[in-house]
Amino acid sequence: MQVAGRREAILRIIVEDYVSGTMPVASKSITDKHGLKVSPATIRNDMAHLEQEGYIARPHHSAGSIPTAKAYRYYVESIVKDIELPLAEQYMMYELLKEAKEEIEEWLKLAAALLARFVHNIAIITYPKATQCRLKHLDLVALQDFIALLVIVLYEAKVRQQILSFNERITQDELTKLANKLTSAYAGMGSSEILANTSELSFEEERVTGCLIDMMATEDKLEYGRPYIEGLRLMLDQPEFADSPRTLKILEVLEKEDWLRNVICQELGKGKVKVIIGEENPEVALQDLSVVIGQYGIPDKASGVIGVLGPKRMDYARAISSLNCLSTLLSESITEYL
Repeated sequence: MQVAGRREAILRIIVEDYVSGTMPVASKSITDKHGLKVSPATIRNDMAHLEQEGYIARPHHSAGSIPTAKAYRYYVESIVKDIELPLAEQYMMYELLKEAKEEIEEWLKLAAALLARFVHNIAIITYPKATQCRLKHLDLVALQDFIALLVIVLYEAKVRQQILSFNERITQDELTKLANKLTSAYAGMGSSEILANTSELSFEEERVTGCLIDMMATEDKLEYGRPYIEGLRLMLDQPEFADSPRTLKILEVLEKEDWLRNVICQELGKGKVKVIIGEENPEVALQDLSVVIGQYGIPDKASGVIGVLGPKRMDYARAISSLNCLSTLLSESITEYL
């Protein structure tokens, strides 16, 4: 995808002016504001070529021009190298995140709210997910004579629960002894390691262990942790969504459990940001939007997804730099929760 030098400069101006001003960009505006030292006729001629090549379009014949998805793609690929948030804002993000509470849920909610504030769009951060979850400890709580609640705590700061039944009456004291014995035997292990250490178990131990393995295996199959979403109002306050019937469809997609997996469609590499523009998105209801998405975490241990969702007319430079900065901070901080 190539654009000649002056036309590239004009295309960049159109994208940036439209992003900041939300109004179609006219040739006269380019001449008056940006001092390209060429005649208005030359700029109009360059804009005509850009329109023919599919980079810009005019909503009305007499109106100025707006960027197409092709223009946004060209723009994004031209800015991704060496783009950083200003140092003062990096420091502000660091200081605000440092104030987070110890609970990982509160920490991630704050991070999502912080990103939404920086980009004025929807921010998405998923709970960090381990490559393979490991057991920290388990508890058994008597509910009835034959029924107990199995509570497992994983090293990734996750708690899972499941009810299980026994063939014989079992007291709380017996459940506590059983839980302590199995915790001592399995602590630090993944589901496959526990499965390999299941010989010579009593019926009750086998019952709890089987349930434990199933719960952990289910957790391992999940591609991403649950997402925290902030900034919906910030996105919907923008001109594209004023009285728009698309809003309800967008909300319906965000309520689906698998929407993020459908959008990403492929593995993300740590340190690499993926930008999905308009119709590149497999979710039809989101094809008027763009997604900037990446990953944070510790290689081969635990990782999560961090992203921005907004109109195609989003400030890509700010979204990418804010996401990169917060991804680095989250990756550095996550070790204490593992």
